[in-house]
Amino acid sequence: MKLQLIRNATLKLSYAGRTILIDPYFAPRHSLPSYTGKSANPMTDLPRSVDEVLQGVELVIVSHLHTDHFDSVAKQRVPKHLPLICQPGDEATILGEGFADVKPLEGEIVWQGITISRCEGSHGLGPVREKMGSVMGLTLAAPGEPVVYWAGDTVLYPPVVETVERVAPDVIVSHSCGALWDGDLIVMDAAETIELCRSAPEATVVAVHMEALDHATVSRPQLREAADTAGISPSRLLIPADGDVFELPAR
Repeated sequence: MKLQLIRNATLKLSYAGRTILIDPYFAPRHSLPSYTGKSANPMTDLPRSVDEVLQGVELVIVSHLHTDHFDSVAKQRVPKHLPLICQPGDEATILGEGFADVKPLEGEIVWQGITISRCEGSHGLGPVREKMGSVMGLTLAAPGEPVVYWAGDTVLYPPVVETVERVAPDVIVSHSCGALWDGDLIVMDAAETIELCRSAPEATVVAVHMEALDHATVSRPQLREAADTAGISPSRLLIPADGDVFELPAR
């Protein structure tokens, strides 16, 4: 498998001979409002043109409809004929944008020999969870490929740990910028990412969703420093820059 971080949560995967795009967020730098008053969003440019990002894409996955995961540019530029997988409840909105082949991921979908399974996620805990709305994570599995657990926009809470124990993934993708909403944590921060690494000592964790949005509280250098202090090696916790590509084999 090859995994490329585009920006924020947007990933491009080469998996089982297919190309998958997750959570396309194509807005130009500083074209969207601030969340906190610190900076307009996104705070960084795309590392590749939209055309380059879309080249070869055969399947699109949209975990939820927050604009930093599926924005107006993506709605315009992603080819409408491509199959698109979303969480249940979002399909009507996406169909309304003109996409023709939208499948809600209720439990499990097998697409081109790849098994895609829905996982629970919590975009914060307590009252902020209601403000953020529902989200999903997912796993990918195919013969000869690493088992991937893409946790999505979630904090570390028991269902995430249970998924790690049940699936025994080779690769875990975490959203690790420590974003806050009204002072509440809505994705993993450094401490939770380190705890995630400890919960899966055989897995490679790839920390993304960093340095693109102004409500984040954890930078890449800060996460690296915290991981080093905790004894989590750079080979176990990958912290890609925008545009970086990693080749990740099965165990």
